Amino acid sequence: MGSSGGQTSAPWPVRAPWRVELARGGVLDTERRALVMGVLNVTPDSFSDGGQFLEPDSAVRRGLEMAREGADVLDVGAESTRPGSEPVPAGEEKRRVLPVIQALAGQSEVPISIDTQKADVARAALQAGAQIINDVSALRTDPAMGEVAARSGAPLCLMHMQGEPRTMQQRPTYGEVVSEVRSWLALRVEEAVRAGVPREKVLVDPGFGFGKTVQHNLEVLRRLGEFAHLGCAVLIGTSRKSTIGAVLGAGPGERLYGTLATVACAVMAGAHVVRVHDVGPALEVVRMCEAVRAGMRWCA
Repeated sequence: MGSSGGQTSAPWPVRAPWRVELARGGVLDTERRALVMGVLNVTPDSFSDGGQFLEPDSAVRRGLEMAREGADVLDVGAESTRPGSEPVPAGEEKRRVLPVIQALAGQSEVPISIDTQKADVARAALQAGAQIINDVSALRTDPAMGEVAARSGAPLCLMHMQGEPRTMQQRPTYGEVVSEVRSWLALRVEEAVRAGVPREKVLVDPGFGFGKTVQHNLEVLRRLGEFAHLGCAVLIGTSRKSTIGAVLGAGPGERLYGTLATVACAVMAGAHVVRVHDVGPALEVVRMCEAVRAGMRWCA
């Protein structure tokens, strides 16, 4: 069938522009493509890579490797939030994470995000060289986190979670998951803004895998574009999650292709940031998806 020559709208949401200058220099800018955030767990018990990078030297090597693969952000965390995990004392969290952040900040220009729920840990990490805060509790664990972000000028990511890591997968229930998660995040964004964080520096994460069934997670991803209505950048982390395992019948080490499929879905839905363990392959998927999104406007 020949083309009518008419112009039709794209079948996927437009990604709202998002550009933020960081306190120590550098910029997060999604004008050309979604950003890739590399996961670096300095933990003994994370669900996928627990213990692999617990020692500072191995963690730094992995962080630099992800930087070479093209990571736009390195997200470093020292407390597992896998289902059933127990909290880690702030002192232990800092002992694990600060040497890694200091070393990475000194050897790479890639911005570092501190993945923590504790204001004291975030403050120390920012002093060590981190420039972004990723709070999976969305200011619920430690309300002082908003003030830390506001005073430092760091972008702040707020994630939805039903319950807490110890209990979040015990019968998660929603009436309508997307609208409820979006409404919940809207309240947390307002809390951050009241603490002094500019709305343009807030990212929202619907919490794929956090207090949600397989069906909930799939629906959140399918309708990810609706979270843009909050007026914030949208981040999502699907990498190696159990939902992928449930769909494909694959263990944590066998979920690369499933993860890349979810990355493609997220980018086409307008995500600003995708959080992944496998940076190189994910970046290729992002670049290809962005070329499709741009269509005739694409240029290398």
